[in-house]
Amino acid sequence: MPTLPSAPLRLTAPDGRAAFGVYQGIVPELSWRALALTPLQRLSRKLHHKRWQYAALAHDDFLVAAAVVDVGWNGTAFAYLFDRKQGKVVAAASANGLPGIGVSLADRAFGDACFRLPGKRFAFERTGDVLRLSVASRELSLDAEIDLSAMPPVLAVVAPANYLAHSTHKSGGLPARGEARCAAGRYDLSAATASLDYSNGLLARETRWRWASAHGAGIGFNLQQGYMGREENAVWLDGRLWRVGAATFDYQAENPLAPWRIRSDDGMVDLVFTPEGARREDKNLIVAASRYVQPVGRFDGELIDPDSGARHAVRALAGVTEDHVSRW
Repeated sequence: MPTLPSAPLRLTAPDGRAAFGVYQGIVPELSWRALALTPLQRLSRKLHHKRWQYAALAHDDFLVAAAVVDVGWNGTAFAYLFDRKQGKVVAAASANGLPGIGVSLADRAFGDACFRLPGKRFAFERTGDVLRLSVASRELSLDAEIDLSAMPPVLAVVAPANYLAHSTHKSGGLPARGEARCAAGRYDLSAATASLDYSNGLLARETRWRWASAHGAGIGFNLQQGYMGREENAVWLDGRLWRVGAATFDYQAENPLAPWRIRSDDGMVDLVFTPEGARREDKNLIVAASRYVQPVGRFDGELIDPDSGARHAVRALAGVTEDHVSRW
């Protein structure tokens, strides 16, 4: 298995071209300002610049997910708590801002991000090797700390996208602690495993993708089909990170709670995802719209080590899939 090269210092090369590649590590300077653009592209860059930070906290009994999103001309945020015993979302909060109001997101992987409106606040705050995730809303309160001190290898990707270029950082298998509170009760996060996604790119007005992600102690995967192609498909196993091939998602779009079959074309990934429920959100804001469903459930199947050929069983690994179309 070839080792992934170390992440570059920035998203662009000295000649203004994007530093396309799949890397291990973190790109410290996440800015597209030096990217070579045409005059028209420079005028529209802010409208195409999309950034988000997402975290999932997976537990045997529940899953919590939250995100702060900056779409360039607007901001949004969401958080939800899915009770796996009840098979449903028991608390959810979301908010949309106005242009230039409410959202801030640092050009730093797994760094600070905040969305604030009267009565609601969603925030990631980085201090050293701790990322604090907090949500304050009538529907859901969350106070979590994610430990980054022993972070497994980070997947960093800079790739052509459906407009110009996109970058993403993915990590998982991270210990967490804290508590979530809602009308359904209190949920202790001390046995939860966190995964993180920081993405920053120049994307087309309409962007669509399918996604699968699950992480536990010493095992995890990130699989995508859509605007990034195969570039961010990867597996983590026993402290190692490697790429896998293009992913196929065999599922029923009209019935996303039916089982999904997810495989890579190189045979290294073969999984069945059994949904237990889902978070759905469809929005039509005239100038923007989205169709989004994120089923929560368990993955079973196998991952194959490309070095030894050993088959590693995946059994009841908690995670999510996603079918998402955005016009932003």
